[in-house]
Amino acid sequence: MTSLSEPPFKQALAAVAIAIKKVDALLNPRNVVIVGATDKPGNWPQRVWKNLHRYQFKGAVYPVNPSRETVWDTRCYPSFAALPEAPDHIVLLIPARFVCQTLRDAAAAGARSATVMTSGFGESTEAEGIALAAELKQVIAETGLAVSGPNCLGNFNAQANFFSMPDDRPHRFQQGPVAVFGQSGGIVMAIKRTLEERGINTGKLITSGNESGLTTAEYIAYFAQDAETKVIVCYLESVQDTPAFLAACKLARAAGKPVLVLKLGATKAGRAAAAAHTGTLAGSMEAFDAVAGEAGVLRMRNLDDIVEAVEVLVSTPLPRGPRLGSITVSGGMRGLLLDCAETNGLAYNDLSTATRDKMNALLAVGTIVGNPLDAGYAALSSADSFIQCVRTLLDDPEIDVLLLQDELPREGGSRKEANMRAVNELVAGCAKPVIYVSMISYGLTDYSRELRAQLPNLAFMQEVDKSLRVMQGVIHYAMSLGKAPAAMPAPNTEGCALFDALYAGKGPATIDEVNSKKLLGLYGIAAPQEALAKSADEAAAIAARIGYPVVAKLVSADIPHKSDIGGVVVNIESEAALRKAFRRITEAVKAQPGKPVLEGILVAQMVRGGLELVLGASRDPEMGPVILFGAGGVDLELTRDVALAAVPLDEERALALIARTRVGQLIDGYRGKGPKDKAALVRALIGLSHLVADAGDRLDATDINPFLLLEKGGVALDGLVVMDRRH
Repeated sequence: MTSLSEPPFKQALAAVAIAIKKVDALLNPRNVVIVGATDKPGNWPQRVWKNLHRYQFKGAVYPVNPSRETVWDTRCYPSFAALPEAPDHIVLLIPARFVCQTLRDAAAAGARSATVMTSGFGESTEAEGIALAAELKQVIAETGLAVSGPNCLGNFNAQANFFSMPDDRPHRFQQGPVAVFGQSGGIVMAIKRTLEERGINTGKLITSGNESGLTTAEYIAYFAQDAETKVIVCYLESVQDTPAFLAACKLARAAGKPVLVLKLGATKAGRAAAAAHTGTLAGSMEAFDAVAGEAGVLRMRNLDDIVEAVEVLVSTPLPRGPRLGSITVSGGMRGLLLDCAETNGLAYNDLSTATRDKMNALLAVGTIVGNPLDAGYAALSSADSFIQCVRTLLDDPEIDVLLLQDELPREGGSRKEANMRAVNELVAGCAKPVIYVSMISYGLTDYSRELRAQLPNLAFMQEVDKSLRVMQGVIHYAMSLGKAPAAMPAPNTEGCALFDALYAGKGPATIDEVNSKKLLGLYGIAAPQEALAKSADEAAAIAARIGYPVVAKLVSADIPHKSDIGGVVVNIESEAALRKAFRRITEAVKAQPGKPVLEGILVAQMVRGGLELVLGASRDPEMGPVILFGAGGVDLELTRDVALAAVPLDEERALALIARTRVGQLIDGYRGKGPKDKAALVRALIGLSHLVADAGDRLDATDINPFLLLEKGGVALDGLVVMDRRH
């Protein structure tokens, strides 16, 4: 059994040193052997050959094809054994059925790494491709080769003049602070080219394809220790080894390197596309955000957001807080900044009294002294006034990030350029990020790019809403860096013993409500006064002891959703009404197909008032266990006011989870309704996360709906635990 109390991260970290060595062999080959060389004009092997020579790769390049003596006006070798030196990196552009044996031969001849561009390895559901994919993984494991692919487009390392891709468009070979990799060669290349258009160089690039060999986790681990890489960008279709992925992301976080991820699978169609492309399954995006975000991952909404995030991360220091300050020269832009900030969960604080006094003395009529600051004509007509505005806002202790309205000039000689140069000098060494933000996206001229390169202390983001959306993620990332991880709790001895006993049983995977609540109770999640009745007489005796009104509920592991069949009767005021409810529930169960077993009827105290919430846990197919919180009741699926969090929770993380829901705002009181016991809710969420940690992979799901939060305390009115007995 894999228990979260003893996570497999140590094992994942132990493989990091090996991974680093393998990725280094992939990106720094001594020579390159192209298998599948042919004279057909414009074919991919020829393009790879031309690119390696065009960009002056430092090692030798050898074509291999047993049916050719020459190709591309050079000698072609029949086999690895015929080469003048041992092969090092192999590029395979041959039919899928020949790939595995070719890799065996390459390894036997001394090769360290390979790129398999060939597709046909399990991307579809065809039996032959699935079998080849399994054989390929076995061959890679047996030989120890560092392999990217299959179904990929090659790799790039500016430092080594290494470009093993068939892309014949011109590429910039300048060492840069960004590493880009991912499972789609087309998307990875689009990111690289767009960054270059913005003057940001990509130092290393990998197209990982199906990842039968090297994986996302290994690439992240490599870039985390790579001295040249400052920002890691990843296009990801699925996470294949979650512990290794999270361990690698935590390494990058510890190294101060943001991991930007564009994850496929936000929709059902996207998840299907991921499965079709790489033959793997994607889980929910909410679970990915909850778990990967805890490891320091910034998930990007789209490709444009990646570009803006890289722009600010490579150009400015990380924000120390979320408080924005802005200078604009347009009242309309001021309003737009305020709207977009609120939409994206950011805020503009009021200026300090000292800052406001300075601005009133500095600026003339026609300005709006506030935050954002509309500096108006004064800033447009006087460079000195503008610089003084910038200096004053930077000195304000209530501002963490300064945004300036403008875009790079298309040609020289403008006041705008002079202001930008002056601001660049002013903020050199400043601990606060200073960012120019344009009203709308725009293209750069050659002059714009040249000027941009001369302003290294500033970032230039494009379009207001996009920029503030990205900044929200960057700020959240920066503020999370100082937050200690939630400590894994010591196992709950009583809880583990009961869980073990329930797990060992041979009954249904769904545990009945009585035992589910008993287990939840051991983790601090209380239930109302209640007892199980096997007969109407027992039910009447229980109700007399508890006191009316009561609730009657069927208990059957075969019927998880009791209310759907009339298995719950509330507000029972008398013994006669209770006996009637007992009969009605019993008859409803008998009428169900499949002969469900009725274990009895639960008679419970009728708890009135309170706020109906849902607390739950589930195991995402990709990211593992997550905690769910939100608005509860029978309309849960309709309202969808829920949020997810990683396991385990502590008080800070539980409060943050509550704050991400609309119903969380009701807990402190709303429109005459008094506040509820938030501390009790936090304790219940933490207790649930401890149950999930203790259960490990033996727990499939937990559902507490509703959890009734009262002015003092809270109770689980219903509870369900589902085992996973596959382990």
